[in-house]
Amino acid sequence: MIGFNQSIEVTTMPSTAEIIHEAASLPVEERTFVVDSLLRSLNPTDSEHDQKWAAVARRRLQELRSGKVKPVPGEEVFARIRQRFAV
Repeated sequence: MIGFNQSIEVTTMPSTAEIIHEAASLPVEERTFVVDSLLRSLNPTDSEHDQKWAAVARRRLQELRSGKVKPVPGEEVFARIRQRFAV
């Protein structure tokens, strides 16, 4: 029980701007950890989904290595997108 002469320490949450400022001052490795943690909180991982994507990635890598498909430079991909969608 708190008496009339006792005080209660009230803490407030830091503002979003303060959190961003604090995070930006961290070393790059720690900022990377913060960003990864925040992104995972928005889009939690699904192991079944991750396994399916890993299988697709392995298949596509094998296709590249075997010569079945040819890589397309990123600049060319984006040029095609801009041309197709008039961006």
